[in-house]
Amino acid sequence: MIQPKKPAGREGELIVREALSVMPAPARRLFMQRGLTLGGLALLSGCDIRISSQPSIERALKAVSRMNDAAQAALFDPNRLAATYSESELTRPFPFNAFYPMSQAPKVDGDSYRLKLAGLIQNKTPWALTDLYALPQTQQITRHICVEGWSAIGRWGGVRYADFLKQIGADTTAKYINFECADGYHTSIDMPTALHPQTLLTLSYDGFLLPREFGFPMKLRMPTKLGYKNPKHIMVMTVTNTYPGGYWEDQGYNWFGGS
Repeated sequence: MIQPKKPAGREGELIVREALSVMPAPARRLFMQRGLTLGGLALLSGCDIRISSQPSIERALKAVSRMNDAAQAALFDPNRLAATYSESELTRPFPFNAFYPMSQAPKVDGDSYRLKLAGLIQNKTPWALTDLYALPQTQQITRHICVEGWSAIGRWGGVRYADFLKQIGADTTAKYINFECADGYHTSIDMPTALHPQTLLTLSYDGFLLPREFGFPMKLRMPTKLGYKNPKHIMVMTVTNTYPGGYWEDQGYNWFGGS
């Protein structure tokens, strides 16, 4: 059997350590939590990579990230439910979290708001909030898990996303759904996660209209994903087969982002 070529001495470990040093701290923690060891990455980077070569480090990291995405996608069970909790277990107050302070959360006018639809969708008619509120609603009490290492339990209400995709005639054989948000954020998810029974087009929190700090007029709540994959203040949804990336994903975060 052909053995992979290893860097001489401790060079492989040094490569990995330098590669990890250029990653954002939350992404680095997630990277290590997903079970990749220094030795494992050294094997991947064992072909004439120089420690001083930043492009080589970035290529190695991207290769490992793609491998992580593929592994998480293969392990994802569309029928396996995330844990649910009782009302007594709610985290109060539920923490605010974004890449900006709460005072800078966008103010979206609910009366004039229209959800725009694009891409591989049969009916692209924009949706007003009153139309979304008229759809059958459900709720869940699930745990939000942040890549920064904390978690919180919240009660979310809204429309099952799979039902909404069916309502608009989305092509559910497509690979991705991309979200553009009022705060400048964007992210994308895989279709199996979009169709998961707990993926929720969220319109309320704890029995009340979704507050501004939690994503008004709507957010996508996915208890099977880490927090950064749950977009808030959604303005545009696009169903596509072209890889869309994301705000944090383009900066080195894992794309699949399973919790």
